[in-house]
Amino acid sequence: MPNTRLRRAVASSFVGSVIEYYDFLLYATASAVVFNKVFFSSLDPLVGTIASFGAFATGYLARPLGGVLFGHFGDLLGRKRVLVVTMVLMGVSSTLIGLLPTYAQVGWAAPAGLVLLRVLQGIAVGGEWGGAVLMSAEHATSRRGLWASFTNAGAPCGMVLSTAALTLTGLVVGERALLDWGWRVPFLLSVALLGVGLFIRHRVEETPAFRALRTSAPDAAARRRVPLLEVLRDQPRVLLLAVGVGLAAFVVQSTLTTFVLAHGVQVGHARQTVLNALTASSACAVVGILFWAAVSDRFGRRPVVLAGAVALGVYGFALFPMVDARDTTLLVVALVLGQGVLHPMVHGPLAALYSELFSTGNRYTGASLGYQLAGLGAGFAPLLFAEVQRATGGRGLVVVSTVIAAFCALTAVCVLALQETSGRRLDPTTAAA
Repeated sequence: MPNTRLRRAVASSFVGSVIEYYDFLLYATASAVVFNKVFFSSLDPLVGTIASFGAFATGYLARPLGGVLFGHFGDLLGRKRVLVVTMVLMGVSSTLIGLLPTYAQVGWAAPAGLVLLRVLQGIAVGGEWGGAVLMSAEHATSRRGLWASFTNAGAPCGMVLSTAALTLTGLVVGERALLDWGWRVPFLLSVALLGVGLFIRHRVEETPAFRALRTSAPDAAARRRVPLLEVLRDQPRVLLLAVGVGLAAFVVQSTLTTFVLAHGVQVGHARQTVLNALTASSACAVVGILFWAAVSDRFGRRPVVLAGAVALGVYGFALFPMVDARDTTLLVVALVLGQGVLHPMVHGPLAALYSELFSTGNRYTGASLGYQLAGLGAGFAPLLFAEVQRATGGRGLVVVSTVIAAFCALTAVCVLALQETSGRRLDPTTAAA
């Protein structure tokens, strides 16, 4: 059984991740079904959807900045301190989105404010992930893949909560009221979630690996360090491979949670039907991530991620025919298979894998930067795929599937180029070969 410190660390990482991704992915769901009508109402519907996805993408553009900024201070000052700041930044940004005026009220100042707050969301979640993962990974003495994966499991759990919040609000107030004011309610709930998260995070201790690093290094020398420069100077190859390993997971994730949501409605599925299918698949993803991460503890990170990349590359060509069949059962099967079974094969082991690639002194920065640069794939995939659909008159789905397969192939190549990491210790001297 895990000890008390580990249990608190894992609970803090999971709950913090749920809250961060509730806020971050609530925006993703709203961008597909609400924001194109509320903030881009002056545009043609398809162009408005593209503009909405473009605003959505800015959050992913900001995530590497958050990873570098908070990773720097997390490597110098500690994981715990930084995680409190990232949670507050996310909670405040999301609450302010719920208070924004619409395009009809203030014109283009509304979407401009939306983009600014989305950037702050991206900075917050970019800094949150690395610290949350390290809180679990650096406390764990065994089964590191499983314990670290609770942070990644928080993302689909946050998706379940955000989708459920938007869905329930729509059911209670109705479609018209949802577009008028109801969409604000899930964003304003961020205030309550922020209070819960800060209470839990306050009880967590700093990680053993970071405490050992601070004991072994003089404070003056520690303050002069620049972790980003150390990563770029000492491990550029590892960083690039880390980015490549994560790209397929992010491209598929945003395809399933954002692009398919909008596409499913366009081809005739009821919006609520697609949201329900997405909620079910997200719930399955929580279990899938934990399961495949535990499998990677036994068989290694590389075999699990490689098998997942191959499976996702094939799955990409079956996804859209199943959605376009306009059959609710096929829609549910497509999303559950993709998000609940195959995607977690790649995504589940990534938390431990990224932690194991870098030394303690620059682990927050290196893991965050690699993961968040890969996350750019999630930000741009819906925008790219929506543009492909616009340019081809809705007949570009084979191109979309081919792009997904190409990213999966890149992930497979990169994971084969890395050494197996599951046996490494996370002490102050550990670094990838």
